[in-house]
Amino acid sequence: MEGCLKLELKKYDIRLLENFLMTNWERLLQLQLVRAKRKAAKMGSVSLLKCYRPFFSTLFPSSAPPRPHAAIFRTKKPPSFCAASSPPLTAEKDCRKSDAAGLTLTNSAPEVWLHNTMSKTKQLFEPKVKSKVGMYVCGVTAYDLSHIGHARVYINFDLLYRFLSSLRTRLSHSYPLFRFGTNWLSPLGNWADTSSIWDLKAKELGEDPISLSKRYCEEFCRDMVTLNCLPPSVEPKVSEHMPQIIDMIEKILNNGYAYIVDGDVYFNVEKFPEYGKLSSRDLEDNRAGERVAVDSRKKNPADFALWKSAKPGEPFWESPWGSGRPGWHIECSAMSAAYLGYSFDIHGGGIDLVFPHHENEIAQSCAACKKSDISVWMHNGFVTVDSVKMSKSLGNFFTIRQVIDIYHPLALRYFLMSAHYRSPVNYSNVQLESASDRIFYIYEVLLSSGITLFLRALCCLSTLHECESFLNQHDQTILKDSIPPDTSNIIDKFHGVFLTSMSDDLHTPVVLAGMSDPLKSINDLLHTRKGKKQQFRLESLAALEKSIRDVLPVLGLMPASYSEVLLQLKEKALKRANLTEDQVLQKIEERAAARIEREYAKSDAIRNDLAVLGITLMDGPNGTTWRPTIPLPLQELL
Repeated sequence: MEGCLKLELKKYDIRLLENFLMTNWERLLQLQLVRAKRKAAKMGSVSLLKCYRPFFSTLFPSSAPPRPHAAIFRTKKPPSFCAASSPPLTAEKDCRKSDAAGLTLTNSAPEVWLHNTMSKTKQLFEPKVKSKVGMYVCGVTAYDLSHIGHARVYINFDLLYRFLSSLRTRLSHSYPLFRFGTNWLSPLGNWADTSSIWDLKAKELGEDPISLSKRYCEEFCRDMVTLNCLPPSVEPKVSEHMPQIIDMIEKILNNGYAYIVDGDVYFNVEKFPEYGKLSSRDLEDNRAGERVAVDSRKKNPADFALWKSAKPGEPFWESPWGSGRPGWHIECSAMSAAYLGYSFDIHGGGIDLVFPHHENEIAQSCAACKKSDISVWMHNGFVTVDSVKMSKSLGNFFTIRQVIDIYHPLALRYFLMSAHYRSPVNYSNVQLESASDRIFYIYEVLLSSGITLFLRALCCLSTLHECESFLNQHDQTILKDSIPPDTSNIIDKFHGVFLTSMSDDLHTPVVLAGMSDPLKSINDLLHTRKGKKQQFRLESLAALEKSIRDVLPVLGLMPASYSEVLLQLKEKALKRANLTEDQVLQKIEERAAARIEREYAKSDAIRNDLAVLGITLMDGPNGTTWRPTIPLPLQELL
């Protein structure tokens, strides 16, 4: 059999095998069950196996599992993530609930508990409109390449979207990726502070602010695709929503919550008694003058701008109060109301947006519409460097591009999910090395399992065409998925951990740790003597592989190709080690020669030198191969 497997592996390209496996694994399992029953029938007995209910039949009982989103890591142009503008609005939404379209939740969907920043507790998540969820996530201030603190925000809410979608909830979620208004106005009317950044950046690059913003928004979109974040349902641009912004400001003025000074419009915080309820701050806590000089025209130093009159050389729009631009906070209030109404389910962002941005959003929206209400305010924790928040203003940040230049994007995604989203996560090379090592292990195990199943079927039927023809002749209802009880228990436990942990405020660290048991079982079935002799080994491999493959798309960790990602992980490891693969192979040859000459000290030194650089050597019956690993000096820090 081993010789047959080697022969077949040479005959077919690895990506062809992998692609066929990922689309036909269930029928391959069926093939093995057919053969097993035929063999048992000839022996005069039939073995009855414990029936295993597939994971997606629990989450999607009335439909087939969705096709996993393909991660593309070598794209030159951004896809539809931000390729087109948001469609213009033809009708305005007044004070009413979200009308986002959705699908009916299944009866088997678990209760989902989410932490609400407003109540400071976890609460049962119940959509305002049954089976429909509206989610709005604040975007970046795009004056430079995005850093991994931004990546954490959008990976977190992409994860929430994927999980709720897996429970048959269809979401209408929105990332305001084009935040033109934020380019010129910062919190509490601090225009000069932010303007100086844009002015310096624009002058440095010889661009005007709008074109600079647009370019960096497009770069942000590329980063999101690289990190395998699904594109949002709507991508509103502030520049295309000036009528809605002006209309909301007029409502706030008419309701007595704002005042006009020399073409500027300010929100009067003293008119809104509940100001500070999200951040638990009193007006006295908002000390003025810490960032810029206090504007003496304000009635209260904490009053913030809804509209700012134009300064010479700035982009501007016409309004009832003269030429100018919107304030930072009003943009999100107006755009979320335009698409989701004043009352919807989830409003999210980083924890740094709690005050003043989201606090001011609440004041504005409630002033414009008394029925304004957000069910859950969600905020993720900081990415820190030496326990200090990573930020552009502090200069202690690493851009997404810098990190994925030497680490795989899925390793970065895994790293950012390795801590609970509300906890701070400290950036370090050792953690990224650990994440890289882990995803290499996951994809290597899954690929090995898949190839074993495929080649087993292929060897029995001699050709790929014959294998496909055989599978096409047999309907999947002939035999139910059946696996041994021990394997079934491992899968059931993992699925239970996944649903329980994800439903409990997205506890991804528990889910990632929960993969260990099914992965170990696959590894044992593939490589140990006991595992290779286990009854119904191939059926167990198929079921275990599927149990993990069902979860990976929900986590955003399902690549288009295991083998392609493994290749990319090796390339990144070589780059970090400042080696080429030819150099590694040369070292392997030198070590082999040393072993032949019984120069074991030299052989061990070569292995150790590579291990220090993050390259581990593996001896096997077919020779020595290599794979990336955590460099020895960093292993001591774990």
